[in-house]
Amino acid sequence: MKATYKLIAGLLCCNTVAALTSCSGFLEEQVPQATLTQDEVKNPEYIDNVLISAYAGLLSIEDMNSSFSLWNYDTRSDDAYVGGADFSDGEPFHILEKSSGVMTTDWPYNDIWNRFYKYLSRISLSLDMLAVADQDNATIQQRTAEMKFLRAYGHFQLKRLFKKIPFVNKPNMEEDDYNNLSNTEYSNDEGWQQIINDLEDAYAVLPDVQAEKGRPTKAACAAFLAKVYLYKAYRQDDANSNQVTAINEADLQKVIEYTAPTIYANYGLETDLHNNFRPEEQYENGKECLWAIQYSKNDGTVYGNLNFSYRLIVPCIPKVHDAGCDFYKPSINLVNAYRTNSDGLPALDGSPAEDYTVGSSQTVDPRLFVTVGVPGTPYMFNTNFMMDKTNTWSRSGGTYGYFVSLKQNVDPALTDSYLFVCDNQWASSMNRVVFRYADVLLMRAEAMAQTGNTAQAIALVNQVRTRAADMARNSIVANYPNKYGVHYAIGKYNGTYSKDEAMKIVKMERRLELAMESERFFDLVRWGDAATVINRFYSTESEKMNFLSGSMFTANKNEYLPVPWEQLSASNGHYTQNCGQW
Repeated sequence: MKATYKLIAGLLCCNTVAALTSCSGFLEEQVPQATLTQDEVKNPEYIDNVLISAYAGLLSIEDMNSSFSLWNYDTRSDDAYVGGADFSDGEPFHILEKSSGVMTTDWPYNDIWNRFYKYLSRISLSLDMLAVADQDNATIQQRTAEMKFLRAYGHFQLKRLFKKIPFVNKPNMEEDDYNNLSNTEYSNDEGWQQIINDLEDAYAVLPDVQAEKGRPTKAACAAFLAKVYLYKAYRQDDANSNQVTAINEADLQKVIEYTAPTIYANYGLETDLHNNFRPEEQYENGKECLWAIQYSKNDGTVYGNLNFSYRLIVPCIPKVHDAGCDFYKPSINLVNAYRTNSDGLPALDGSPAEDYTVGSSQTVDPRLFVTVGVPGTPYMFNTNFMMDKTNTWSRSGGTYGYFVSLKQNVDPALTDSYLFVCDNQWASSMNRVVFRYADVLLMRAEAMAQTGNTAQAIALVNQVRTRAADMARNSIVANYPNKYGVHYAIGKYNGTYSKDEAMKIVKMERRLELAMESERFFDLVRWGDAATVINRFYSTESEKMNFLSGSMFTANKNEYLPVPWEQLSASNGHYTQNCGQW
């Protein structure tokens, strides 16, 4: 029997595969734009008409409550508060950030689970169609590699969230196959290996350069492999625990292999960290960007393929738009982490007792002001919008503080060119960088430190810190000392360090460099540090932020989300709940 594939609103649907969910809902109400027969789908000339559905899923399936960047879930870390208007505004996320009272029936968990598996279903359909095409054709080989990269991305994000997940990685899956999936088919270690298998297949085929931005390259795949091997290295294979039981050196050597400088000859650090988070065409997909989700404007659709996933993070902006939702608020703890001593180095054993304020004599790392909007400085570097400690800049009236996340936001001066009000909320055309070169350097530094090559680890950290130091003289915040009375001091690490000391340095540098990029919570879980660090955060921060009172992170439970009740109840007994007495 020949299948016919409908092209609907840029998404591919097959009228013979009922098990795949990407064809349901609003798509059924759309008018088909064209059809492809099974023979045509095999033709390399038409194959991208199949794959567009998978790529489109990166934009169309996620939403502001279930962002594939996972910013909503990084609010469990010591970097950020959930924010919003009050505790009832996004209540399940506030419960989650307190690590208390989390229920398997809370709606966000089933929502993001469903969205990622809808995305994976599109990739499965694409791979099945690629499998019947000419396997000797170079285009078919490359597109298959791209789909395996995208499949790895979906499984990786799900595994970081839920730990025990079913893998959708077998060919020609039908309804019974989906109904009989188990989320314990693989051990934790074996689950990471399934993701690695896809990426290693892709790495062998992907080109060094892609003509179309957004398609993964060999370097992007190498960075992804390094990240998955780094997660796999910290073994958590006790079914009754989330504790790190061992650190595998063979996996760490793979991290070193896939972060080799020769792989990244076309990449490097931007002069200014902020260049990674700008929407203008001259900055997007820059030399530090290995792979980014591509958004667009003025593309013939109602709003363009804009980035709606960050729209909850925009604050209220005086005289521009008063409907900012003001979520993902940087914490006091994070801001204090950027303070430096007389050598220009951060405190590795806890934040200073005195909170940082603009205009004080305290010295800080310039990266603070690219990451966090601090009262006394301009919002998005625009002096028409000076932030202060008033309700103008805090939707909650100060309950969640007055700091604002900057990396996801866009200068209000770019309204109607790169920033748009859609349905009374903000959206922008700014890409979302998934892998960047600074992360590669720090992953390599971590693997070096863990394998005892501490001098090399520190040298890599110092590469990142050199860029940060140069920002005091050449960046969008270089004039802050003269204009706002801030004091920069950032130095390099010198001397000889033990393995434990080097790891402390690497961990801190990851926090400072990647803050508010949704990595912090997952790093803490990977290292086995989550319970210690987050409970210390609760203890110190609740003295200043009352809403955190009574919070308690339970080890061997709160490291991962519960498998949603809806999924357990529909799994015919094939799913097992995570440990922690959910």
